[in-house]
Amino acid sequence: MFVFLAGTVLGSAQGIRPVRDNVGFCWNPKQVARLVRYLESVERMKPHRSPIVAGISPHDDYLYAGVAYIPLMRAVHAKEVVIFGVTHKTVRDSIGDPKGVIILDSYDAWQGAGERVPISPLREEIRTHLDPSMVLVSNEAHRMEHSIEALVPFVRYFNPSAKIVPIMVTIMSPGRADTIATALSEIIATYMRSKGLKPGKDIVFLISSDANHYGEDFRNTPFGVDSLAHDRATKQDVKLAMKDLTGTITAGGIADLSESLHSILWCGRYSIPFGMLTTMKVMKSVTGKDLHGQLLRYADSYTDGVLPLKGTGLGTTAPASLRHWVGFFSVAYSLR
Repeated sequence: MFVFLAGTVLGSAQGIRPVRDNVGFCWNPKQVARLVRYLESVERMKPHRSPIVAGISPHDDYLYAGVAYIPLMRAVHAKEVVIFGVTHKTVRDSIGDPKGVIILDSYDAWQGAGERVPISPLREEIRTHLDPSMVLVSNEAHRMEHSIEALVPFVRYFNPSAKIVPIMVTIMSPGRADTIATALSEIIATYMRSKGLKPGKDIVFLISSDANHYGEDFRNTPFGVDSLAHDRATKQDVKLAMKDLTGTITAGGIADLSESLHSILWCGRYSIPFGMLTTMKVMKSVTGKDLHGQLLRYADSYTDGVLPLKGTGLGTTAPASLRHWVGFFSVAYSLR
């Protein structure tokens, strides 16, 4: 294992993490507000009652996945938000494909929707106290990765003063994930106690992941490429989410999910198990309670298509057809 400091440019305008995707996501505050108002106007589910301490969110284009973002994001209200993101293959290839580590950045702030989004002091606590073999610091990795930035406009819309902790998760074995999650959770739990932070009210944990990436472009067509194949693949997604990501979360369920994702093309194959393990351990340490999950929404880019919303400046970064579609979902977690 190694620690690599890349792209560190503090104390200047370059210290602001720039926007990566200005097509699928929108960064104008008026456009974000209009998108949220539209999504809330068509949302069928009543707001989640229990305090949300954690959640799983998509990171696909807003015009495709907006219906899955909004049930979760409107229920997230906290001063600090830890976001576990994916390390997509293009990013891994560009930075030497590190494995068995989490990736932090050292930016002063992130660019939000017309504003700068500050970084929580928790990031420095993690960098300082986590074993150096477990962490990589790379601004370049975070600059290229879009899975965390997708959540930022929604986080700040509903939490105007929120600070974030961006954490990218690399490829790692289940055993390595448990080892790092244990060490990380101890640092976070200590930080929460020292600051008097309450889960849900003061700090929330979000995990970024889309579901199945299905079609010939992804080299992923186990059921074929017709409407029946689409039906089977989406049902497989929902079954997996319901089985391992809802109800009371256990280490065994997370292990089962990790095993299942070896054959199902979710981009959260590592971010979800690692984020869930870390969050579960933090909550157990701080509150003694278990995480309990509720699937809020599942959708996919082919079935639902593009939102009929004009004038937001939003676009799509990929097509949607039976030969190329992406599933996405949101799950909310409370304590029991």
